Amino acid sequence: MVKTFDDIKAMPFEAAMAELEQIVQKLEAGSVSLEESIAIYERGEALKARCDALLKGAEARIEKILAGPDGKAKASEPFDAE
Repeated sequence: MVKTFDDIKAMPFEAAMAELEQIVQKLEAGSVSLEESIAIYERGEALKARCDALLKGAEARIEKILAGPDGKAKASEPFDAE
């Protein structure tokens, strides 16, 4: 059964990333029980998904400025990640 973490859905990127980093540190240190490791791993997966979604949204809004022959911006176009 997949858990839902409703509080994560409203988290800003920085908060989600900070919590994800804390989870990674705990898991790497091995300082938690197996059951807690599983629970925080599941939360980490949800935090990662939130960060990915926020980054994709930000990429969609980024525009690249095109310079004309005179060096001044003449137009913009959507960011192309490729």
